[in-house]
Amino acid sequence: MNLGLPEMIFIFLLALIIFGPKKMPEIGRQIGRALNEFKRASNEFKSQIESEISQLDVTETKQQILPPAQPPAGSVVTGLTPAEEAPPAPVEPPAPVPFTTESNTPAKAPDA
Repeated sequence: MNLGLPEMIFIFLLALIIFGPKKMPEIGRQIGRALNEFKRASNEFKSQIESEISQLDVTETKQQILPPAQPPAGSVVTGLTPAEEAPPAPVEPPAPVPFTTESNTPAKAPDA
């Protein structure tokens, strides 16, 4: 919408005839406030979008895939075959639980 000077004068005179000279300053203030509020909301929205985009950029640069700390046993990387690996440590059986002679229930540990 490209308005020139003649069109602006015509709109002003038409508004002056419709609303009268007493209402024109009030209408001008209301239009000015509305435009100011719209501009503020637009700038706030724009800054929020920019901050979200910059936050996404920061989180994307922090994500990295790290190599494993130790290759799995028996893999080609270690160079050892499963036969060359050390035997597993022997597993000890659990200690027996002492029973009392009266009710065949496990004994309670003494309170310290």
